[in-house]
Amino acid sequence: MTDRYDVVVVGAGPAGLSAALNLVRARRRVLLIDANRPRNAATLRSHGFLTRDGVSPLELRKLGRAEVEAYDEATVVQSVVDEVSPEADGWRVHGTWRGSEVAVSTRAVVIATGLREEFPSLPSLRAFYGTSVHSCVECDGYEKAGEPLALIGETDDLADRALLVASWTDDLVVFTNGVAVLTDGDRGRLASSGVRVDERPLDDLEGDRSGLTGVRLADGDVVPRTGGFVRPRWHVDLDWVDAALERDVDGFVVVDRAGRTGAAGLYAVGDVTPPGPEQLIVAAGAGAVTAAAVHRDLVGGLRTA
Repeated sequence: MTDRYDVVVVGAGPAGLSAALNLVRARRRVLLIDANRPRNAATLRSHGFLTRDGVSPLELRKLGRAEVEAYDEATVVQSVVDEVSPEADGWRVHGTWRGSEVAVSTRAVVIATGLREEFPSLPSLRAFYGTSVHSCVECDGYEKAGEPLALIGETDDLADRALLVASWTDDLVVFTNGVAVLTDGDRGRLASSGVRVDERPLDDLEGDRSGLTGVRLADGDVVPRTGGFVRPRWHVDLDWVDAALERDVDGFVVVDRAGRTGAAGLYAVGDVTPPGPEQLIVAAGAGAVTAAAVHRDLVGGLRTA
């Protein structure tokens, strides 16, 4: 590994891998750094990715990484990046992994680290997450079609999400856990669509080896359900970036259509940018768009960060 690169890509999900692949094909010397802690590690199957529908997300990452590593221009390392800071002619990237250190200079950095999910506090949620309960409706709605489903969340956008889930089932209960706020208009829209609302506090999920069987309320009542969706709170943790990144009201990094931030040579792509989590194929496409912008900017000559 050298100490000087054209581009450092931080994060090897679909967005980062796609960006790295397209950049090495532009003959850019690329360092791809990943901590190997994917948010969707619990998901058994990913859907909607052309030619890879139903593939394990971990397998998709493995295939993508192998494709990137096949190019001489690529270097791939496992590390946790703890600092990205500007220097005279670009950026300095520092990371550590089990006592090993990565410290390199680069003309450009692509942030593709994804985000952190915060779930409602239900002891058994993780046991069912990725099998019976999911967070991406577009990704997993088809497999849950026609089932009695739950939508669990504590944010105030549950009504819109519920109407989306209801396009796959006519038996949906929205659980607010006594936290999410629904307006009278929200309740009217849900009622007219046949969606029930339960605003009581939750205790836990129930199930067996076959999967989810119900949602248990704090008062002991159990609502039978065989599957569902959860709306996490999403957090974009970028305290390791020494740059004034513009954020939207939800904390996502504001970028232009090609992934450029307000800092020269610093780009962001994938779930860290608005509107947040999207399907894997969307993230991969965004990575290709950003890679093209990075290459064009390098050809044109980046101003110093």
